[in-house]
Amino acid sequence: MNPIHVIGAGLAGCEAANQLARHNIPVILHEMRPVKSDAAHKTDYFAELVCSNSLRAGNIENAVGLLKEEMRRMGSLIMEQADKHQVPAGGALAVDRDGFAAGVTEAVKANPLITVVHEEVTDLSTLEGTVIVASGPLTSDALSTNIRTMLKEEYFHFFDAAAPIVAADSLDYDKVYRASRYNKGGADYLNCPFYTKEEYLAFWEALCNAESAPVKDFEHDVFEACMPIEEMAARGEDTMRFGPLKPVGLVDPRNGKEAYAVVQLRQDNAAASLYNIVGFQTHLKWPEQRRVFGMIPGLEKAEFVRFGVMHKNTYLNSPQLLDNHFQLRSDKRFYFAGQMTGVEGYVESAASGLMAGLAAAREALGLPVLDFPAETAHGALANYISNPAIENFQPMNVNFGLIPPLTVRIRKKKEKNAQIAARALDALEKFMLDMEPNLG
Repeated sequence: MNPIHVIGAGLAGCEAANQLARHNIPVILHEMRPVKSDAAHKTDYFAELVCSNSLRAGNIENAVGLLKEEMRRMGSLIMEQADKHQVPAGGALAVDRDGFAAGVTEAVKANPLITVVHEEVTDLSTLEGTVIVASGPLTSDALSTNIRTMLKEEYFHFFDAAAPIVAADSLDYDKVYRASRYNKGGADYLNCPFYTKEEYLAFWEALCNAESAPVKDFEHDVFEACMPIEEMAARGEDTMRFGPLKPVGLVDPRNGKEAYAVVQLRQDNAAASLYNIVGFQTHLKWPEQRRVFGMIPGLEKAEFVRFGVMHKNTYLNSPQLLDNHFQLRSDKRFYFAGQMTGVEGYVESAASGLMAGLAAAREALGLPVLDFPAETAHGALANYISNPAIENFQPMNVNFGLIPPLTVRIRKKKEKNAQIAARALDALEKFMLDMEPNLG
């Protein structure tokens, strides 16, 4: 059997390669690092997490939690390694980023059906047979130009920002306290409280007036779901207090008080020696980050092991280009997967790779490609990125609003979401039974 080419060893590319190999299809996985790197990646690992180390909510009453559970049931490599390298994060699934990426890398390289080629692909026409393009939001300029020429469609682009990481032993624990919101999941977060309005406003004013790093080569366009903290601050003095600095449910166990605003730190590695500043994606200049973020209670002498950075993300006008199997409508030889398709988030990117890999596997085996049920989180994502009726297409996280509603009205949100999730998992079970006679 001819191998299928997968371009990019990120979350989507590794998941696509895994799905193909699970069904005995040889894969050539093209990854340009370390031959050529980019501004965001720091290691040579596959599936490196360049922003947060959180895969977000873990319970199935949340849409991304449901998506993760669906992936587990379909043999997801990304979920297998995420569960293996989990670190405490309350009700969320967060991972030791290096352990996770190393685990994915080892599993991919150890698979006898996957051949890894370290090279930059610059021209898709040079590859024979089926190709899954999962080169990510940081697709190289040469490949971006090639894809744009091939599709005769202009890319869109937006900015994505990575939050700073601080050393745990550099924090002031006389000011920082440990707690999760509403005591949910355990006291897994470190909390930095602004107890008075005055100290919060001083921080807000400093943030609003801080100097940002220059943005070069592409216009400024902020994607709402990953907004830099300084952009959020510029929208009003209380905007952060209703976002990442929301104090509700974060009572200080030492004094029983609820602060005016709270900055949360989330564990970033298994050793609990590193913490990232939750929601503080930024493109401030590094000295400005040290100065302004040093005003956060408990971070006055913090050691920043990574400052926040800003990088360019590109994505396709997928509703006009792709079907619900992530296959290019104009040339069935090509599939696309990952964040470049307009799915937003680590888990969603991996899920798109799973779907593209599975569809390509069935096609390679001469089997009919099956549509994921609309009731599932996977089906909802696939339908969103392939709906040609969508105007002004924008990246989207998975959410229950994309899934068809229940036929009965349920007032309590958690109960309603639980029933939507149960229906989704039932539909997935039937979907997998439909595949099993031919595609284990």
